[in-house]
Amino acid sequence: MNKRTAAEIIRLLEQLYPDAGTELVFSSDYELLVAVILSAQCTDVRVNSVTKLLFLQHNTPQAMLTLSQEELEKVIFSCGFYRNKAKNILATSGIIMEKYDGRVPHTLEELRALPGVGRKTANVVGAIAFGIPAIAVDTHVFRVSNRIGLASAKDELGTELALMRLLPKDQWLHAHHLILWHGRKICHSQRPKCGICPLQPYCRYYKQFDK
Repeated sequence: MNKRTAAEIIRLLEQLYPDAGTELVFSSDYELLVAVILSAQCTDVRVNSVTKLLFLQHNTPQAMLTLSQEELEKVIFSCGFYRNKAKNILATSGIIMEKYDGRVPHTLEELRALPGVGRKTANVVGAIAFGIPAIAVDTHVFRVSNRIGLASAKDELGTELALMRLLPKDQWLHAHHLILWHGRKICHSQRPKCGICPLQPYCRYYKQFDK
């Protein structure tokens, strides 16, 4: 796909989702980091319901470390993978306190080194909290990008690099949200709503299906 076609796809997605953005509720860089860790294999709605309670008294790394792993597991249980998530949140909070004086690190490299913070999580936090140009590729972005033809990659990293080459740097974060919303609302993994999708003229998957 060429850059002109990619730009038209982003324009159509902007018309379809004028309010596209993160749906996680947070009030600090640290809250965002914890919320994104919890969001792995979990809906934003569920994460928000959990963090609404968790952040009442534990919205800083210092406060989070007053919880035992077992106590934190009980609070975040409904987010799934609660043991690993609790372990990683506490370990990350300890590193933030010891190494970064209680502040979330500001570079992608430092973020990616934190327990439970993979490339996708680091890109989300870096882009939203610190304005670092980055494209976070989750399951939705991976599926939609490769289905439409914005990428032809076998994994998330390949998809990220393809989107970075295709889209202007100042659109990376916004494009992430637009593609993600399209995956949630129309381009589902099972039974995508191709009949109402405005991307039909450009979509590789639809063209193959239509034949």
